[in-house]
Amino acid sequence: MKTMSEVIATLKKDYIYNLMIKGKRQDGRGFKDFRDIKLETNVISKAEGSAKVTLGDTQVLVGVKLQPGTPFPDSQDEGVIITNLELNPIASPEFEPGPPREEAIEMARVVDRGIREAGAIDIKKLCISVGESVWIVYIDVHVLNDDGNVIDASCLAAIAALMTTVVPNEQQGIGADVPLAMKEMPVGVTLAKIGSKLMVDPSLDEEAVCETKLTVVSSSDGSIAGMQKMGPAPFTEAEVLEAIDMACEKAAELRELYLEELVKKE
Repeated sequence: MKTMSEVIATLKKDYIYNLMIKGKRQDGRGFKDFRDIKLETNVISKAEGSAKVTLGDTQVLVGVKLQPGTPFPDSQDEGVIITNLELNPIASPEFEPGPPREEAIEMARVVDRGIREAGAIDIKKLCISVGESVWIVYIDVHVLNDDGNVIDASCLAAIAALMTTVVPNEQQGIGADVPLAMKEMPVGVTLAKIGSKLMVDPSLDEEAVCETKLTVVSSSDGSIAGMQKMGPAPFTEAEVLEAIDMACEKAAELRELYLEELVKKE
């Protein structure tokens, strides 16, 4: 027999699902509308770069650290990028302490892939001495509160943190500090599927009832730097194309509203 809390949870899911089928959302947003976004940079004094994104009630903090290290044998004149994502237990009762869960590893890979495939960082400029020493860029993503769509908040916070990162050359006695050489601003947009309808920026309640999600990371020219499907339900070819169009459109808006301002400040 179900407890009262389980009955209420089921009724809530049914209510949200039926709203979506009718083209409505619980919080009154349109299907192409993001929740309110707040972006703060340089929020961690000890990091080379940092950013905090608040997306509705979802909060993500990203810190970037650079350390000298040995290059990979097949790319001896290129720096190294390492991305980690931590689902802190304080962010949700669903998150447990301990080693990274599969979900955290999956989201970290999406953030990392978008940055790599878009060529966001000029990694050749991270070379200190060919074959001997390069800068290793550590991107650490911390989820402070989960109210849905953690991955888009993480993508936005990561690229903003990188755009404000300073390479600490003076610490190593190899010249003056310089801004991290950036070439692109990839932005991730996640779409949830309910029935045959697609909506951006699913809240936690919407994620609980959606059949599947698709994250699309796109570059400034609209090219796709990464895609990740989550959930068992399939997408039709037409739905994938619609999702890509919606994601690129919203990514361009986010880029203009938040990231291009950082370029102007440099």
